[in-house]
Amino acid sequence: MSKLKTKKGANKRFRLTASGKVKSYQSGKRHGMIKRTNNQIRNQRGSTILSDQDARIVKKFLPYA
Repeated sequence: MSKLKTKKGANKRFRLTASGKVKSYQSGKRHGMIKRTNNQIRNQRGSTILSDQDARIVKKFLPYA
């Protein structure tokens, strides 16, 4: 049987934690910071854990991660 290919775009954007959850960076921080509130900017620092529904999709793109 042939090997499955990893989606390289997903490989660069997502990482798996030791417990198998999918970690990603926060969205909405590229531009337009003036119109965002300071509270919103502060809450979007660092990374976040994806929901179970979204993580199921991403795990199909990362078969060997």
